[in-house]
Amino acid sequence: MSSSADVYRPISIQNGALTLHGEATALYGGAVHYWRLDRDRWDSILDSVRRMGFTMISIYIPWEVHEIEKGRFDFGQVNPSNDIDAFLTLCESKGFKIVVRPGPQINSELTYFGYPKRILADERLQARSAKGSKVVLTQVPKPIPALNYASEEFFAETALWYDAICAILAKHAYPNGGIVAAQVDNEMAYFFGVNAYIADYSDASIEGYRQFVLDKYGDLPGLNSAYSAKYSSLESLEPPRRFDATSRQEIPWYADWAEYRERYLITSMARLADMMRERGLARIALFHNYPHPLGPGGAVSGFTAPFNLAGLEEHLDFVGFDIYSRKELYSHVKTIASYVVGTSRYPYIPEFIAGVWPWYLNPGDLADEEFVTKAALMHGIRGFSRYMLVERDRWLDSPIRRDGRERPEKVEMFRTVNEMLEAGDFRNLRRQEDVLLLANREYDRLEAASVLVSFPGDFLETPSGFSEYAGALTVSEDPLGFDEPVQLAKSTWFSAFSEALTHSGFGYVLSDTALAAERWRRHKVLVLSTLDYLDAGLQAALVEYAESGGTVVIGPKAPTLDSTMRPCTVLQDALVDAAPLAGGALEAKTGSGRIILVPELDAVPATVGEVCSRTGLVTMTVNDPALDVTVHHTVGDPRTKVVFVANPTAAPVAAQIEVGAELDAVREIWDGRDVPTDGMTIAENLPPYSIHVYRCVFSA
Repeated sequence: MSSSADVYRPISIQNGALTLHGEATALYGGAVHYWRLDRDRWDSILDSVRRMGFTMISIYIPWEVHEIEKGRFDFGQVNPSNDIDAFLTLCESKGFKIVVRPGPQINSELTYFGYPKRILADERLQARSAKGSKVVLTQVPKPIPALNYASEEFFAETALWYDAICAILAKHAYPNGGIVAAQVDNEMAYFFGVNAYIADYSDASIEGYRQFVLDKYGDLPGLNSAYSAKYSSLESLEPPRRFDATSRQEIPWYADWAEYRERYLITSMARLADMMRERGLARIALFHNYPHPLGPGGAVSGFTAPFNLAGLEEHLDFVGFDIYSRKELYSHVKTIASYVVGTSRYPYIPEFIAGVWPWYLNPGDLADEEFVTKAALMHGIRGFSRYMLVERDRWLDSPIRRDGRERPEKVEMFRTVNEMLEAGDFRNLRRQEDVLLLANREYDRLEAASVLVSFPGDFLETPSGFSEYAGALTVSEDPLGFDEPVQLAKSTWFSAFSEALTHSGFGYVLSDTALAAERWRRHKVLVLSTLDYLDAGLQAALVEYAESGGTVVIGPKAPTLDSTMRPCTVLQDALVDAAPLAGGALEAKTGSGRIILVPELDAVPATVGEVCSRTGLVTMTVNDPALDVTVHHTVGDPRTKVVFVANPTAAPVAAQIEVGAELDAVREIWDGRDVPTDGMTIAENLPPYSIHVYRCVFSA
């Protein structure tokens, strides 16, 4: 992690928790926008937040609101509600931990996304499209230009804001004050222009792209070899501006552009983080929130590019994804939560729906918020910030109205959540995660780069169903010289492995191939879709993981090429003496572990089930395939576990669940009631779209 100085840090991330002086602390809270509230309401509103059981306040701090003119700011001298120093002091007096979010981008449904209007109007700071025009984000109430996070002028302007605001925040940073974490920028996603050919083609960005490629391949001859090209100079290298590939040899050029777009986000966030550290925030945790990565409607694959959570955590303490969802999109919530749990040092949701923006077409209701809350906790989320706890302009249906009045039914639900988290000792829970399902980032990059429709970033849901995210409707179907299009087949295989694991009864989480190989070792089984090509280093790491005792499941092919389309048979060589399994799968023993190749989709469920069973994993058995179950261990108490059972369907289910051990007692901790058991089974009726949370005591 980059840092401006080697300083003592009382705050750190340890064993999946945010710690203060080495002691795990809960970070359950929500957003309160001081600058949108009458100052004389602050005190009573914070008291309402405290009565709901929240212990943390999350605070957006908008450059747009505080700047009077370039270099001059109002921190309460003009508008009393802009006194951030006073608001922080009030939060501290009530015992709240504080998370600050000073941008420079904050969105927050502000017209200019938190930037002074002059910043967006400055052409030097605007991102450029593939055709050289400025990139525009369509949003309410008016479109705005996307900014260029590669330009020196952008960072020089941001430094003026950081100089002013960080001087205040540093006074309140832990241990001197209540601020325990600060967010670096907000939802950095090219202003929702995540389509590969939307942005950023500014001069500064193209210069960064060329340097990235040079660093990757070492020199110009290495670059020419990787691209099967004859560039005479680095300056003659241009990024792709649309997808026109017809052969596999062209893949590296396109894939590198997709990878550079990840690096662009990482580099800019790392630089902003260092600027914050240099201005007095080096001792607290710094984090970022990516927007949800799945597009409208939710999906289970194609969710990595251009977001690289593991790569960004090399520079920040933790990174999360935001969750705004409804009960019908359970798989969407499950995917995001499982991915954050499987990848981040600290599985935290920086924005977790509470109320809704007015232009959301299908906002859901209190039942959706309860269900989604339980679903995120079920899949291992350890901290979150409700957005928003207090209603305000351009935000509706929060538990607390702008004038301080409460919505009793919402206040009660959120209080129940917080009481359950405390009573269930959730800060000391660890999810059962024996299996790690990896998304193949190389194939996700190809999918991102092979998009044929440059649908612009759109903050609104669209009736067309098209999204700025690449998907089966918009990517090329050209096989590029392979037997089938990798960019399409990869989703089919990822989905097959995901569904098989869901129905197998074994605990699994998600990550992707950017996750460091040493992190794989906390899992007993690793599952990865592999097709015709795969990075040579990744192939070697998979074999090493198996040799050290792990079980690797791949399919449908053992790759024969590396990522530059040169011959590479590391995995294929490891399977040379493989023995047949039922359904056509192959198994090769290597070192103290094994590698299993599943060549046919039909064989995935049976092979995954058999492999996991033979590995001796904890099995959860349900009587209805519609149900989903996760098990969480209590640190230091092997007899006590928390078992979540979800019915994510519109029909009731008479559920019977066995968790592989003899039960002494079962208590549903959301309702606070004891549940009868025959010693092996939990049997209850689950209404539609419901999740039960059982604290189970097992026999010694």
